Amino acid sequence: MTRRRPHWVYDAGEEPDPRFTLANERTFLAWVRTALAMLAGGVALHALGLPDNDGVRGLLAVALVLLGALVTVLAMVRWARVERSMRTRTPLPAFNLGILITGTVLVGAVLLAFALA
Repeated sequence: MTRRRPHWVYDAGEEPDPRFTLANERTFLAWVRTALAMLAGGVALHALGLPDNDGVRGLLAVALVLLGALVTVLAMVRWARVERSMRTRTPLPAFNLGILITGTVLVGAVLLAFALA
């Protein structure tokens, strides 16, 4: 049988109930969709050619693209930590990704509101 990757996740503990593993995977895929939406939003904001207000549009476009990339990495780390935690039957890790996204989207929305005003 082929070993699954990443080894540091799958070599620990024992196989959890597949329902929990699949739920963890669905959550990961939802975060990836969110990251893709951020990337698309950044590209669209840059490509639409809206009037630039002191570079705010460009800054927001770059911020969205970078945030999308960061969310992808953090989603993978979160998936791996939760999967490993389920396999070793230890408490689930804290959910810090939501706080980061909420804060960043709030700041971005305020900046965009000022840019469009």
